[in-house]
Amino acid sequence: MDAGNFAPFDGYRTWYRVSGDLEAGGPPLVVLHGGPGAAHDYVDRFRLLATPRRAVIHYDQLGCGRSTHLPDRGAAFWTVDLFLAELDNLLDHLGIRDRYAVLGQSWGGMLAAEHAVRRPPGLKALVIANSPASMVTWVAEANRLRAELPAEVQQTLLAHERAGTTDHPDYEAAVDVFYHRHLCRLDHWPDEVKRSFAQMAEDPTVYHTMNGPSEFHVIGTLRTWDITERLHVIAVPTLVLSGAFDEATPETVRPYVELIEGARWVLFDQSSHMPHVEETARCMDVVGGFLDTMDEAE
Repeated sequence: MDAGNFAPFDGYRTWYRVSGDLEAGGPPLVVLHGGPGAAHDYVDRFRLLATPRRAVIHYDQLGCGRSTHLPDRGAAFWTVDLFLAELDNLLDHLGIRDRYAVLGQSWGGMLAAEHAVRRPPGLKALVIANSPASMVTWVAEANRLRAELPAEVQQTLLAHERAGTTDHPDYEAAVDVFYHRHLCRLDHWPDEVKRSFAQMAEDPTVYHTMNGPSEFHVIGTLRTWDITERLHVIAVPTLVLSGAFDEATPETVRPYVELIEGARWVLFDQSSHMPHVEETARCMDVVGGFLDTMDEAE
């Protein structure tokens, strides 16, 4: 597989990789990973969307993966605006700002929505996968799901959160119970998913700063993020994805469907937060079909 390249960004480096030909007929697809700080590995399977007419671009956002790490930077540095500027820089570096599509997964979908509400003229299509429109709703729903965990698991989580020992192995083991119900339900997680989690554990700066120690204990800078009131300005064809067992519950994704004109919602009934690895074939068919339709409409 292509080792990728680097785009200079404000004195740092953004790693990226292009699958396919940027000169192909259709708009290239830029994939925004989640976390924040999870790196591209776990969404690598979206490279399957590359066709003779469409290139697919993965990149590692600043602070994770193969891009520049900055573990000494605090909350004032890690902002939504920083990651929007990095995305704009990559579009310019690749020379595709006038014609492209974006797929954002989890936090990547939040970032994609932030990008889309600015109505960039080159954005031709938007896919928001497993993403909340409001972190307040996300936390409420995550804690509703958490309340369905076994009592002893809930007690372990609460005890370590109160003690401030969320790095304890027992807390991490309890979190894994939630993750195997609502993040990825496969018995054996694919290597690319494991790689993302391993690199985030090695450098959790971005995740801990913007989110917190877990998906439901959100104490970072994104804890009050909400794009609901701005969604109506998005004016490109939009596809929304979520899983039946997803931590991004119907309540969290519904604003995208109801407030973006013409948005289409597809629910994957065998998936949680990662339909692209839990139901790969169907996910690629759904997203690929949507993008093909957009390409034909141009």
